[in-house]
Amino acid sequence: MRNVLEKPKPFYEQSYHAIKRMIFEGKLKPGERIVEAKMAKELGVSKSPLREAIRVLEKEGLVVIDTRVMVYKPTIKDVEEIYFCRMALESFAAGLTTRIASAEELENIENILQKTEEAILQSMEQNVIIELNERFHELIIQYTQNNLLRKQLNDLKGLIYYFRILNFEGEKRAEHILEQHQQIFHHMKQRNDEQASKAMVHHLQLDLDHLVEVLSHNHEE
Repeated sequence: MRNVLEKPKPFYEQSYHAIKRMIFEGKLKPGERIVEAKMAKELGVSKSPLREAIRVLEKEGLVVIDTRVMVYKPTIKDVEEIYFCRMALESFAAGLTTRIASAEELENIENILQKTEEAILQSMEQNVIIELNERFHELIIQYTQNNLLRKQLNDLKGLIYYFRILNFEGEKRAEHILEQHQQIFHHMKQRNDEQASKAMVHHLQLDLDHLVEVLSHNHEE
């Protein structure tokens, strides 16, 4: 059996992940300009793969290209529009998965909630808890077995994750979000699709309200 070496990722892909990480970690702030020459030097790449990475990030909505390249700065209107789309799609997903998911699939969702609770109790890093929260939503969508639904939400994935990070500001946010996820799952485990769907809408509405408050406060500073 021969060993097959993995090919290194193209420079544009490495640049894409590096800039995305900087945005998510807050090293690049909303509205901050990305100077191509400076960023290329920092990442050790030429301008060509950097520009390709920026085009991908623009497609995902994380950067804006006008006369300059800027990190996307969300407006309250943007947030409301995306959350209203999520409420429609994810409430449907919660109801459908409640009806058709296997016992094993429901157990997988429950395991994610248990891991989230353990991560909070152990005071793990914020990004670990955010990724577990994301996984909870992803499994519910995955188990609908509806590929078109998954594609529509996947197109918003970058912005949804970005909003999750911004939404984490505030006291006891991890605990509050976990409680809401547990409430959704309680109805799913009871196979009550209508209540699971309503609980998902309620959760996303609370998320939206909190994020609008965070953005309003940040805009005042």
